[in-house]
Amino acid sequence: MKTYNNSTYAILGILTTGCKSGYDIKQLMDRSLTHFWKISYGQIYPTLKQLATDGLVTVTTASQDGKPDRKEYDLTSKGLEVLENWLKQPIEQLPVERNEVLLKLFFGRHQPSDKTLIQLEGYKQKLEERLQTYNAIEQSIRAHHEKDPDARYWLFTLDYGKRVTVAAIDWCQATIEAI
Repeated sequence: MKTYNNSTYAILGILTTGCKSGYDIKQLMDRSLTHFWKISYGQIYPTLKQLATDGLVTVTTASQDGKPDRKEYDLTSKGLEVLENWLKQPIEQLPVERNEVLLKLFFGRHQPSDKTLIQLEGYKQKLEERLQTYNAIEQSIRAHHEKDPDARYWLFTLDYGKRVTVAAIDWCQATIEAI
């Protein structure tokens, strides 16, 4: 069986949510998955074309008043099977985080401590803003998607993000105090 990259599996998964167009997929990505997985339009459309070629999605053209026709994609049973098979596979590797603040801190002795503190304070503020965003997302899911069978899984991933963010805020505070 052919294997795909994780972004392709992400698109297959998004198609299970009712999103049908490349634009819809990107909008859902930007509202939810962007906190842990990013995909650009430049990845979405070629991937959808490949999925259609491989028989994992069907493509129909929908007319829109006053707008160009849009392509809509629906998951086929083969596409759903490919997604389900991928979901069952063990996790291959731990994620590797690329974190600019950690990179700069690693070489921190080469700049004045007050500059490092400013960077850490700025990073901490951004993390606190992210935590507020996560809290707002959680409230929205609980208010508007209570009966959605996917909601509990969305909340699991959100909880992970919240816990990691709280830990990073705690780390910032401890590091600031240590400097």
